[in-house]
Order: sequence, then structure tokens, then C-alpha cells
Amino acid sequence: MLLDFFFRLSWFVLLNLNQEYTFFHYSSERAERTERLGLFTCKRSVACRGFVFDLFGERKTQTQFLLVKDNMPQTPPFKGQLNTGGYNNNLYETKEEVYPGLYYHDNNLVSGSLEALIHHLVPTVDYYPDRTYIFTFLLSSRLFIHPYELMSKVCHLCVEQQRLSDPQADKLRLRKITPKILQLLTEWTETFPYDFRDERMMRSLKELTHRLASGDEVYKKAVGQMSQGLIRRLTVLSQYEEALVKINTTAAERLTALKAKPQAATQRDLLSICNDPFTVAQQLTHIELERLSYIGPEEFVQAFVHKDPLDNDKNCFSDRKKASNLEAYVDWFNRLSYLVATEICLPVKKKHRARVIEFFIDVARECFNIGNFNSLMAIISGMNMSPVSRLKKTWSKVKTAKFDILEHQMDPSSNFYNYRTALRGATQRSITANSSREKIVIPFFSLLIKDLYFLNEGCASRLQNGLINFEKFWELAKQVSEFMTWKQVECPFEKDRKILQYLLTAPVFTEDALYLASYESEGPENNMEKDRWKSLRSTLLSRV
Repeated sequence: MLLDFFFRLSWFVLLNLNQEYTFFHYSSERAERTERLGLFTCKRSVACRGFVFDLFGERKTQTQFLLVKDNMPQTPPFKGQLNTGGYNNNLYETKEEVYPGLYYHDNNLVSGSLEALIHHLVPTVDYYPDRTYIFTFLLSSRLFIHPYELMSKVCHLCVEQQRLSDPQADKLRLRKITPKILQLLTEWTETFPYDFRDERMMRSLKELTHRLASGDEVYKKAVGQMSQGLIRRLTVLSQYEEALVKINTTAAERLTALKAKPQAATQRDLLSICNDPFTVAQQLTHIELERLSYIGPEEFVQAFVHKDPLDNDKNCFSDRKKASNLEAYVDWFNRLSYLVATEICLPVKKKHRARVIEFFIDVARECFNIGNFNSLMAIISGMNMSPVSRLKKTWSKVKTAKFDILEHQMDPSSNFYNYRTALRGATQRSITANSSREKIVIPFFSLLIKDLYFLNEGCASRLQNGLINFEKFWELAKQVSEFMTWKQVECPFEKDRKILQYLLTAPVFTEDALYLASYESEGPENNMEKDRWKSLRSTLLSRV
């Protein structure tokens, strides 16, 4: 299950052959004109060869691991209730006698038992956990325990330790601890709101906040604000999911209409809607940033969750999918790649196909300049599909100098050294940005997923003594935290509904349809291609 999901995220594989950027051979067919389309769905190839990134070529010191904590997401405290500075300095973190199951190196937490780590999450009168710890533990704990179970344990500790159920409890003590517990819950609901789609989470949250806010108007107001914010975020998520369903439905309807009347496809293409590469790159960036914004940080971990070796009877999150927004984003990448290949393979005339290729090269260059590396890679992958790359007569008419530069920037050799250098540059530009446009950083998502996958698989989550390896989770949180910064950027470009609608819903060829279109444009070059061409014509044209 884990590997199946991982390879779905990486539906194409990059091979570094003779310093050229080459993709595995898709089984895609070019539907000769639209009459030759057959079935048009975006079908992923199952034949994938992977490569391992050298994430662990350099062994990080424990100090380097803990430098991670400087740039984690922060949530403002309730105004007038919390003194942020005091809580963020971790003044009580190293008191190991309070948490005997935690272990430190140079005052940095490196391992601990699950129970001790949970205790470390819960505030006391004189302690509030460092926010980097909150983010890291809430992110990684789902590898060992369901969020609703963690919430239940946190609520139990809060009630028992602070005697919240005791009507005779010290009122002064409650006034000191209540804002801290509310702050922790606010951190949780703001950073990981999707956890609260589980009714068990909401039930525990309501029970605890009811105890905290009972009889105090200030705390009632704070609880109300937190609850409203959570409901608002979950409502927006539901609306986004509904919008995706509508988009997919529209695309399916257009596909059905096209198969019923294939000649209609020759009437529209992307160039007929917009021939300005910069505008198209801007609209691609709109789609990328919108879809990025709905990916919860926990989805990166939940995508790779598998059985805890110390858990004898359950598999975390086996009840339902917990990475749907991440998958929707991967599906978008796949769609864009196939759309590019479709746009290139569809035209009858060689001159027109060459013009489409040059147009997408310019779009890709604009994406690079914007900092939209994911669309850039999707476009390059579409142009490197076998049905497109075999069009030698078409490519002979293309000025490929700009394309060669882009391929060099995304060259997979040396673990994507060139791309990673460009990404660091874009990240630095974002940090010192004077305009919203300069803040845009959209990473090559499949590579980000692979980095996280190999980090998760390459380091043990538990040490040999059974303790949780928290050093690993500092590093995991560092990488996810960087993504959190990127996804919060608002797109500064004006939307063009017509272009967006086309990019999201235009029918795309299947792999077979792409190959057929390619053979029809430029005939088979050998007996194997001839046999395949005949087979495709027989299979696809019989469906029209």
C-alpha cells in the first residue's frame, strides 16, 4: 500500500542518460485527428523505474538537526493572555526529572517514549511547550497514534493534572493554566485543522473547551473565536473539494462529448484561447498555488504511514484516505503533462505542431522566472513523452536552444543539483522579496515527496531501545515547515477564467491516443511501430 501510493506520486521516472533529461517511455497514443482519439483519459503508466536521492550523503550532527526549529510555523497568542516570549524560550524543557522518558543531547530533545512526548506537549502552570516542538510532535505523532487518540490523552492529562473537574480547584491556578491550554488547542486547530474532520476529535475538543471556559467570559470568547476559525477552515476545505468534483465532472462531460463528436476537437486549442506565454504561465501559477494551499502538512506524513512495529493490532489511518489534497495536486501535475502532449500531437500540420512546441517552451521559461518549478517540470515531462519526442520532423523545425537551457536547469544528475540550486535562489528571493510576485516558490512536487519518502524510510522512527527517534522528526518538520511557508503565498496575478477553464477541463489524450496521433502525424519508423500502429487503429477507431 505504501509503495503503491509512493509510485502514484511519481508517475514518471527521470533517467539521466548522457546528461540529457529523459523520461520513461509512455504508452501514449496520438489520436490522429479527433476522429482517431478513442479514449482520452489520463492514464498513468505502471512501468516505473526509480532512483534514490542521496539525502543522507552527509550525516547531520545533532546540533544541525535542532537548528531546524528556528523557522517553524507560529501562531499568535491570545491578546493580553499569553506572554509569548516566556513560553517560546523552552525554559522548562530540559528538566528531565519532570519527564523521565525524554532524552537530550546538548539540551536538545533527541528521543523519548510516546507517553513522555505526550506529557511534554501538555502545558502546566509554569511551562508551555516550544512551538516548534508542538508542530513537530503533532506532525509526526500520527506515525504512532491516531490524532483522536492523542487528543483524548491530551484532554485526560489536562483534566487530571490541572484538576479541571474539581469544583474546588485553585481558581488562581486555573487562570494561569487555562490560557496556555487554549493556546495549545489553537495551535492545533490552526495548523492541523483537517484532524478535526473526525467527529471524535471535535467531541474531545468541545468537552475540554467547555471545562476551560465554564463561568469565564474571557475564555468563552477565546473558545468561540477558535471554534469559528476552525469551522471556517473546514468549510473552505469542503467548498474546495466540491469545486474539484465539479471540475472533474465538467472534464468528463467534455470528454464524453468529444468521443461522441470527435471532429469538434479541431476547433479549439490553447493557442486559440491565449497565445501569450506569460499569461498562460500566470494562470498555471494560479492553479498551482490554489491546490498547494489546501494540502495539510499532515498529509505528507499520512501518505507514508504504515504499521508501527510496536503496534500489534492496527494500521494507522487504515479506515480512510488521509492525503486526498496531496493526491489531487499530483493528479494536476499528471493532467498538465498529458495536456501539453495532447496539444502538441493533435495538429495535422508539422508547422503548427512546431509552433505549439515553441509556445510551451516559452511558457516553461516564464514558469521558471516566476518560481513555478512544478508547472515547468510538468511541461518538460509532456514534451519528453515518447509520442512527442519521436516527432523528429516536427522537432527539426523547432528552435531548441531555450528548451536545452530549461532541461539543463532540471537535469536530474547529481540529485537534481541544478534544480536545487535554483530552488534555493528562489527561496532566498522570497525571503527578501519586495513584491508579492517575488515571494512565489512552487517546488517540483514529486521530488519533494520523494525527499520526504526517503527521509522517512531511510531513518528509523524508533531506536533499538524502542524510544521514538525525535531527531528524525525535527528534520521532517523542517522540510514540511518550508513547504508551509511556500503554500501561504497569495497569487498576485489577475485570473483569466477562460484560460483557467481550458487548462482544468480540456479533454486530454490517453497514452494510446497519443501514440496513435504521433504515428498518424509522422509514420512508424520500424516494424514494431508499424505493428503497434495497426493495433491501435484497430482498437481505438473501433470505439469511435
